[in-house]
Amino acid sequence: MDQNQTIDYFLKTGWQTIANKYNQIASQYGFTQAAGYILINIHKEGTPVSQIANLTGVKTTSLSRVLNNLESLGFIYRETSETDKRSVKVYLTDLGREKRRIAKDVVRNFNQYLADNFSENERDQLIASLAKLNELATSYKEEVIV
Repeated sequence: MDQNQTIDYFLKTGWQTIANKYNQIASQYGFTQAAGYILINIHKEGTPVSQIANLTGVKTTSLSRVLNNLESLGFIYRETSETDKRSVKVYLTDLGREKRRIAKDVVRNFNQYLADNFSENERDQLIASLAKLNELATSYKEEVIV
């Protein structure tokens, strides 16, 4: 099967194009697409590191690196729970809140651009297809080839 005829090829290249575009935009504001996504997922009352990992799907080693970078840039700070030293919450600084607002605006603007260039029917079909693809990928059981 030619890769240009596979579903996963278009998903991968489509997402890679979107991620690259987000990185281009984010770099103008001093952060990356991954950092912006993490900033968006940090709540006012603080967010446990484990919850950030679950919300973003970022692996622990990558998350640790991004959080260290965000902390060195002055976007976040971390506090360890006094009752459970294993529990760490991440909070936004004033600068982090500003960068979070920028990240949210970038996402909103890009999604509005996409919405403006898809008919309502195309959008609904795409979302339904992607939801179905997610369900299928989750339930897929590979047959072992011997």
